[in-house]
Amino acid sequence: QVQLVESGGGLVQPGGSLRLSCAASGSIFSIDVMGWYRQAPGKQRELVAAITSGGSTNYADSVKGRFTISRDNAKNTVYLQMNSLKPEDTAVYYCHAKVRYYSGSYPVGYWGQGTQVTVSS
Repeated sequence: QVQLVESGGGLVQPGGSLRLSCAASGSIFSIDVMGWYRQAPGKQRELVAAITSGGSTNYADSVKGRFTISRDNAKNTVYLQMNSLKPEDTAVYYCHAKVRYYSGSYPVGYWGQGTQVTVSS
């Protein structure tokens, strides 16, 4: 089994910054893609940003230029630096990872428990 543990959420004023972290542990050979999704009340979960093991990144248009995703492969950890936060960024943020248990195995997706980010004055 694999566990994803997120940290770093909280309450911040508009224009402020937060840094989310997500550490994966358990039966891990490698992690293909790690990403952050978010879900606001009454809305579908959406991709915020993703990063491959090689460092290629993908961002939602709404966060480009404000959020930066990075990862430490040695620590199986992904980060999301969020700057210039807006009230519309308020949501529960979930970490996701596609994990391989051994070389050549099919990647399996795992979710973290979610961390609340609230942007409000």
